[in-house]
Amino acid sequence: MSLYEPTRFGALNLSNRVVMAPLTRTRATEDGVPTDIMVEYYRQRAGQGLIVTEGTWPVAEGKSYPGQPGLVTDEQIAGWRRIADAVHAAGGTIVMQLMHGGRVSHPDITGADRVVAPSALAAPGQTRTPKGKADMPVAHALTEDEIPTVIEQFVQQARAAVAAGLDGVEVHGANGYLVHEFLSPVSNVREDAYGGSPENRARFAVEVTRAVADAIGADRTGIRLSPQHNIQGVLEEDDADARATYTALAEGLAPLGLAFVDVLSATPTGDLVQHIRRTVGAPLVLNSGFGSPTTRDEAERLVDEGWAEAVAVGRPVIANPDLVSRWQQDAELNAPRPELFYGSTAEGYTDYPTLDEVRAAV
Repeated sequence: MSLYEPTRFGALNLSNRVVMAPLTRTRATEDGVPTDIMVEYYRQRAGQGLIVTEGTWPVAEGKSYPGQPGLVTDEQIAGWRRIADAVHAAGGTIVMQLMHGGRVSHPDITGADRVVAPSALAAPGQTRTPKGKADMPVAHALTEDEIPTVIEQFVQQARAAVAAGLDGVEVHGANGYLVHEFLSPVSNVREDAYGGSPENRARFAVEVTRAVADAIGADRTGIRLSPQHNIQGVLEEDDADARATYTALAEGLAPLGLAFVDVLSATPTGDLVQHIRRTVGAPLVLNSGFGSPTTRDEAERLVDEGWAEAVAVGRPVIANPDLVSRWQQDAELNAPRPELFYGSTAEGYTDYPTLDEVRAAV
């Protein structure tokens, strides 16, 4: 395999094996509607083999950040249709990340009167709301009767994504948000069918993914995981428990025939990640983590040596809309501007030059 070869994940056609990782950029309107600059941002990056959108909320209660887009209302769906059309016109493939933030939010962000989670615990630290910084609130613990409603919210969002013309979806089961919160024995202290044992803690993730796959097709469905990422209070520090939990999750996902599994890990070639890959049996997209940007050499090696079918890349794609072309030519990269990662304007968003533009300016 080569990083620059085309491939197919289920119903998804990838022109190469570089995946644009899901990246929160907060450029939507206050109501979660995609904007003109979001259309241009995704269009510019259609040269990556697959685009995974930023995490997009399925219900206002699941919104984590001001400026985060949703996919619920007709206006939001119309905005995402413009993005999908622009990416397709540029030859790209794009899937929607379905993200319920769970307890990582605040009523001043969502307009709801609560945040929800597997257990009545607050995420650590503070969050930035339209009114300023605020402590994370204690979450409402979802009841067993409420869980099917939340699963249906994911399903309706997946259907809306397909209706908007996106090629598929990725369930966000990583980074300390709702699905991930169920997996950890620290954030999930339930004693019912959704807590306690590793199998029970994996149940919600399996049920969400199965319901989404049933609704739009498993060949258009993926899931993102970040085992032992230990972020936002979702701790998985016991190696044996983490292996048992992710084994139960992978065994639950295996019969579905997913398009891909997307794993964020600082040790992408480690035993746990590769065990998940073997057990699920779906193509693996590897992301080497938040610690340092993925390099060209690392990405090529992970695919060339058979550790993954594709590699997800974050910061280099932010700064280099034509990253695949640059990597193929071993050309110099634009440096990212982290102070502009989050904002509301085009600055630091759609104004990074392509390689052709850089050369023309010399």
